[in-house]
Amino acid sequence: MSEREASVENQSVAASGGAEASGTTVGPEASAAPAALLQLARRIAVQAAEFALAARRVGVAVAATKSTPTDIVTATDRETETLIRSLILAARPDDGIIGEEDIAHVGTSGLDWVVDPIDGTVNFLYGIPAWSVSIAVVEGTPEPGGWTTLAGVVANPVTGEVFEATAGGGARLGELSLAVNTGVALSQALVGTGFSYSAERRREQAQVLLELLPRVRDLRRAGSAALDLCAVAAGRLDAFYERGLNPWDHAAGALIAREAGARVGGLGGGPESFELLVAAAPALYAELATALIDAGVDA
Repeated sequence: MSEREASVENQSVAASGGAEASGTTVGPEASAAPAALLQLARRIAVQAAEFALAARRVGVAVAATKSTPTDIVTATDRETETLIRSLILAARPDDGIIGEEDIAHVGTSGLDWVVDPIDGTVNFLYGIPAWSVSIAVVEGTPEPGGWTTLAGVVANPVTGEVFEATAGGGARLGELSLAVNTGVALSQALVGTGFSYSAERRREQAQVLLELLPRVRDLRRAGSAALDLCAVAAGRLDAFYERGLNPWDHAAGALIAREAGARVGGLGGGPESFELLVAAAPALYAELATALIDAGVDA
């Protein structure tokens, strides 16, 4: 067993005992209220963030590639997800888990945890301080549009910021309540986006940018969809859109943006999906969605 693998195991064992001692261990008979789920999700996200940041300070390298040579995964991605899974199952063994780096764990409780251990792996690799641990708890069919997100946490390990929300309970950054920017016209909007790992899709996205850029204040590409959605919630961006996102990229961030007052959706007014996610205050959402259609994003 490597030193880092031993660290994962030790943290998992310690956390499972600590959860029971603090009263956060949840059995099948215990409450699954959003507030209780958020408390557990926050604890796990913060611990995973600390683990990943410590690993980053030691050093990091590409362990493998996935869909394309630019779609990378590091050993820390995998180890952080292993830690998160172990902490979830120690507290709620009947829940399911949908993660980026490992096969889904099928549960029996009707709840699933949607986990991105490191959202923004390229930023993580290069030491850019815009990567995050994203954890959401959802109820229903385990896919966007079929589930209701009950709680979500996005933690930036470098800044120490922890964004969170519960369904109907609002969104917060620490103790600060979040609210999206309103009354912003598209021409004055600061819009975030991201790019695919597929070269062909990047060409399509570049064409959209050529059409959209003259119609907005400016564009930003930070490299973590989860943090971009939280930036909309916090008013650091007016809007965000991206194609090619997976459920773990946006499950927590979309809830946080919604609870801060954003409309979040996809093509043709449907739910967010791999094909498109748009997030903004409702009036700006309508303008941006129209502009994206005009730019050929639904082609």
